Amino acid sequence: MRASLWFWPTIAALGSLAVTVGLLMVRPEPTSTFAEWVWPTDPSTAASLLQSVATASMAALSLTLSLTVVALQLASQQFSPRLLRSFARDGIVQSTVAVLLSAFVASLVTLRGLDPERPLPGLAVLLCSLLGLAAGSMLIVFMAHIVGRLRVDNMMAAVHHDARSTMSDAYEPYGEGPEFPHEDLPGPEGGVLIPAWRSGFVRTVAPEPLRDAARRHGVFLWLGVRPGDSVVVGSPIASAFVGDGSDVPVDALVRDLTEVVALGFERTEEQDVAFPLRELIDIAIKAISPAVNDPTTAAEALGYCADLLVRLTGRRLGPQVLQDDDGTPRAVLPDRDLRYYLDLTCAQVRRFGRNEPAVLTAVLRMLRDVAVACRDDEQRQDVMEQTELVLAEMSDSLLENDKNAVRDMARRVHSALSGDTDDAFRDRAGQTRSI
Repeated sequence: MRASLWFWPTIAALGSLAVTVGLLMVRPEPTSTFAEWVWPTDPSTAASLLQSVATASMAALSLTLSLTVVALQLASQQFSPRLLRSFARDGIVQSTVAVLLSAFVASLVTLRGLDPERPLPGLAVLLCSLLGLAAGSMLIVFMAHIVGRLRVDNMMAAVHHDARSTMSDAYEPYGEGPEFPHEDLPGPEGGVLIPAWRSGFVRTVAPEPLRDAARRHGVFLWLGVRPGDSVVVGSPIASAFVGDGSDVPVDALVRDLTEVVALGFERTEEQDVAFPLRELIDIAIKAISPAVNDPTTAAEALGYCADLLVRLTGRRLGPQVLQDDDGTPRAVLPDRDLRYYLDLTCAQVRRFGRNEPAVLTAVLRMLRDVAVACRDDEQRQDVMEQTELVLAEMSDSLLENDKNAVRDMARRVHSALSGDTDDAFRDRAGQTRSI
């Protein structure tokens, strides 16, 4: 519903319709003080006002939708087609369309309810007047908002904000949360494979229904997918294990898993931190393409990625065991680790930007920030591997001076990994932090 441009505007229009129909029943006598205060003029003036509000609302709605379409085209072609979802979720856009539709509906209904032989429905006319003023105000707010929204910095900031919100919901702090799978648990090899019932992206996974389904059927489930994964109908989505050698109720498990794993043909970020990171990397890749040739924007996108990766190092990543209240393990819920996120943010950028030292330096700058925040040796090893891959990817066509700048940043990553933060960040004139 949040990603639908028309859901909340439709709800607002229906609400406006219901309220207006109710207010049409309130028709105070023209000679009453209340009627003179609500609408002091005659019905013909009210009719002219209602016609103006309805006409202006439709014209403003057409302008709003036209500008939104232009913004969608620019975002898709210039940055990433996956950014279109954030525009549809934009609260200002949805609110503007909702107010304009409400003003149009209320004006038409009130105009239809005018009767020269009956007292004027003053409250309904007053409502349309207020909605007309609100529509004009929202149009100005929308124009200012869409101008700022089209700036790439604001796009990246919006994606970064969504990623932080998703991260706080999806991951517990480092050292907390469910325990990791241990050797005493069955799987992940073997077991009876549970096929996917349809194709699409995994949008959300519900842990508690997964645990309840495993307990109900007397099996141990090892889920094979996580939010953001692509699934094809018939491919394995989970493995079921039974300890007593009895048959696994595959069909019943498939029915239960439809309530556990939400599949759709559009990827969402509700539980998928990798999706907003993918959007930021798309912006970086588009920026360093020959058609755009803007390495500065790529470096800025990697700066947002650095903040998210640093926050991920402080989260409990990886698979988790789902247990009953008595501690009985029932299922394993897989998840991504820091290595996956590092590869997501580094791999394509270093390959496409191998001929641009500013891009390679930006990748290493991001790794230096992550190196300082690493919590254990496994995370440090992951950062070390990515650093070596950046050096290996560096083009031989670069000048020696440019190569030395990249190598110096790699050396700083190593210093940060070894705990020498001062050496990692100390520079002559801010050249290792400037973009």
